[in-house]
Amino acid sequence: MKIIWLSWKDIRHPKAGGAEVVSTELIKGLVKDGHEVILVTGQYPGSKDTDVADGYKTVRVGSSFSVYWQAYRYIKRNLLDWPDFVIEEINTIPFCSRLYLRHKPRLLFFHMLCREIWFYQLPIPASLIGYLIEPLYLRFLSSEKAIAMSQSTKNDLTRFGFKQQNITVISEGIQLEPMLELASCQKYDRPTIASLGNFRPMKRTMDQIRAFEIAKAKIPTLQMKIAGDGSGNYGKKVLDAIANSPYSKDIECLGRVSALSVEKYQLLQKAHIITVTSIKEGWGLIVTEAASQGTPAVVYNVDGLRDSVKDNITGVICSQNTPANMAANVIDLLSDEKRYQKLRENAWQWSKKINFENSYKQLSQEIKL
Repeated sequence: MKIIWLSWKDIRHPKAGGAEVVSTELIKGLVKDGHEVILVTGQYPGSKDTDVADGYKTVRVGSSFSVYWQAYRYIKRNLLDWPDFVIEEINTIPFCSRLYLRHKPRLLFFHMLCREIWFYQLPIPASLIGYLIEPLYLRFLSSEKAIAMSQSTKNDLTRFGFKQQNITVISEGIQLEPMLELASCQKYDRPTIASLGNFRPMKRTMDQIRAFEIAKAKIPTLQMKIAGDGSGNYGKKVLDAIANSPYSKDIECLGRVSALSVEKYQLLQKAHIITVTSIKEGWGLIVTEAASQGTPAVVYNVDGLRDSVKDNITGVICSQNTPANMAANVIDLLSDEKRYQKLRENAWQWSKKINFENSYKQLSQEIKL
């Protein structure tokens, strides 16, 4: 089939994240199965208007904000009668392709809904406007078929009018290959907390630093290694907090690490625990990536993270979303070697089942004429 895939960012975007990793791998699966795919997405500084890689064409129009309107204009001029199928990825704002590709079968693709994230990422009144508009466009789209990356996202969608039978939850996948055996993994000599991800308000990286400081008072040898993009106002705030921490010598900031870099593999393998404090996730890809390298997670109890962690089986979900409670859980886990090794083993075994092969099989079953 000829398939148009709509998304606000592609994998080459400087701010691409887990959602773009998933989309790219699924598009590769479509191409491998013989489908012709055109990804229509937004531009970024220095980007090409079009390119072809991994067997599919990428067309870039507009900015992160204007891509929705510009995608409509481009498709109307060039691709209106071309596709057999449409996949509309909704990350913050919908493309509303049903208005101009009315007679084409489609799937809506949700990693997660924004909801409270609006208030972490945008100032008032923009955040309030986004928060109030989101339920309206979800109601408008609620008659469509959708796929979601977690049960939490499916639950969110049903709250806004989508029918349960019209939503299919498909498996996540990870690019990192799970370790062949845990015994070959050498951890750091000192107990180590890892933190990976862009420094953004909705990630609440500051909470992780505070949790480390609290835990450090109980575990004097504890250290922390943080990987992420330190640009922007919140990034500066994080870097300032590290510099001014009473334990600044025990916090190492690694900067941004690429998705499949040696640095990322080493950090995920050698750290003892990964902490994640997002306000909300579609799944929590970094949790499963860490698990694949033999590192369990301590996470906040929020959408997505409660899907990617089985509490006290593959990791720990905090009972309270506070640095103090996270620190208490870190201390408890690192102080109980038998429990730690059990969670580590369970997380590693579960990660083997979470792959793009399963994810694509489930997606392909939903693409039918």
